[in-house]
Amino acid sequence: MTLKSLLIATLASMLLPAAAADHKPVVAVLGDSYSTFEGCVTPAENEVWYEYAHSDKTDVDQPQQTWWSILTSGDSPYTLGVNNSYSGATISYTGYDGADYSPRSFVTRLTELGDPDIILVFGATNDSWAGSPVGEYVDSLYTRQQLFSFRPALSRLLEGLHATYPEARVYFILNDILRDEINESVETICRRKDVPLIRLHDIDKRDGHPTRKGMREIARQVRERLDRDE
Repeated sequence: MTLKSLLIATLASMLLPAAAADHKPVVAVLGDSYSTFEGCVTPAENEVWYEYAHSDKTDVDQPQQTWWSILTSGDSPYTLGVNNSYSGATISYTGYDGADYSPRSFVTRLTELGDPDIILVFGATNDSWAGSPVGEYVDSLYTRQQLFSFRPALSRLLEGLHATYPEARVYFILNDILRDEINESVETICRRKDVPLIRLHDIDKRDGHPTRKGMREIARQVRERLDRDE
């Protein structure tokens, strides 16, 4: 090895640890209205609930006030990648009034999250509110018809995330105002699929959606769990 090659190799060995230390884990969000904001979701055509326009329905009117921005901004050790959130989205294919919500379903969107280190799935709220059928616990060979029920759809979602992003850490964030059978289903399936569950509590809301105070609390509770696993 020439002197020049030796110097280059030595410099590279010194820089690589520093580069690794500077790397912030990239966080992808797969969510519903709680995680939307006008102009901040991918694809841009996804429907949003939070907007810049002032509204009596919420005091959240800037993207910097959302839980995912608070989690990944400033001196946070995390950075935001893709936020694929869609207002009204269900995990199952069944939406409000029994409508077919498969185009916006979490299962349909799971492959569109970029190249994340961490995936935060924040869902099940609309399945609970819409009265989507719970169904049976199914762990493989899912039929399209089964995905109209919550339990098979959630199992398929978590399996799909592990298969599509084998190096990413997947977490499920569970809202604090859902039906008991939805809560039980999420807890059981997350345990079966080895997905850590972040069960929220005491989230301030208006019109069923987090306020600024609620967003800060969501960010705090999620950050607490992520930091514990770093």
